[in-house]
Amino acid sequence: MVTLLSLDQLDRQIIHALIIDGRAPFSRIAAVIGASEQTVARRYRRMRSAGVVRVVGLPDSQRLGQSDWVVRLQCVPDAAAGVAEALARRGDTSWVSLTSGGTEVGCVVKPADPRSRHDLLLRQLPASRRIVAISAQSLLHVFRGGASHWPGATQALTPGQASVLAAPAPDAGPGSRGLGPGDRVLLAELARDGRASYAELAQATHWHESTVRRRVEELRAAGILYLDVDVDEAPFGIGIHAYLHMSVTPARLAPVGRALAQHPEVPFAAATTGASNLMASVLCRDDHALYRYLTERIARLEGVNALEVAPVIRTVKRAATVLPPASAA
Repeated sequence: MVTLLSLDQLDRQIIHALIIDGRAPFSRIAAVIGASEQTVARRYRRMRSAGVVRVVGLPDSQRLGQSDWVVRLQCVPDAAAGVAEALARRGDTSWVSLTSGGTEVGCVVKPADPRSRHDLLLRQLPASRRIVAISAQSLLHVFRGGASHWPGATQALTPGQASVLAAPAPDAGPGSRGLGPGDRVLLAELARDGRASYAELAQATHWHESTVRRRVEELRAAGILYLDVDVDEAPFGIGIHAYLHMSVTPARLAPVGRALAQHPEVPFAAATTGASNLMASVLCRDDHALYRYLTERIARLEGVNALEVAPVIRTVKRAATVLPPASAA
């Protein structure tokens, strides 16, 4: 998606504030950054309408005892775009991308229960004649991602400003293992708009507004619900997005994963099952910057035995935001 909107310092401060607490009132953000509440609200609406930023509420799969899967699909020529768009419309997918010259689709599948995962991976996808190969790896451990956002979008506020906006850390325990039907409706509405008002959430769940407020706070405190911010990286000077699939010596898997999580170019890094047991998402300014990152940063990591680089041709869906085709942007 090509974004024509340029961001000034105030826009970046608002984005940074929302990453810290996606449901922070505009009045609170305004007080911290020294702007009026009306200005902050207007700027956010402008950026959201342009597709630059969107707050989404998402469940933490690990806290719910669920497994996320990284799926890669090899498609026949001219079929990948249609497959990607169909996957993007599903409620259990995120980060749907066209990669490797446009013949491969990559995505994360977040099934609510094992039956839906088996149905997708064992019946629905293999039945498509447009898909010629499928690989699926379980995400075993996330080193960076989820509530831990890309560092490139979190440099606009001072440490003092950030500390004022910081929400309480979630409980360290495993969290609840189950959600009720009302909770799932609530989470679906927050995935649509993480800043939906309590009145709007109450209407969707048929709960009292005070009940909704209390339940959102409970889910956040338990770490079951976290607020993510879908951000278009282009206004931050990013021109290249690629996925790295690495084979790492088991004894070095954790140290390499932790090292990747410290790289400012990396918004996501996770250990997976499969021959390529570590994957990362990488954001760079251009091809030359990606080359330097691979040869100067990745090459220094001890224990990386093999590396595959899959450039992203088009992102079809972010964490929860389905993007229009480039021709429609």
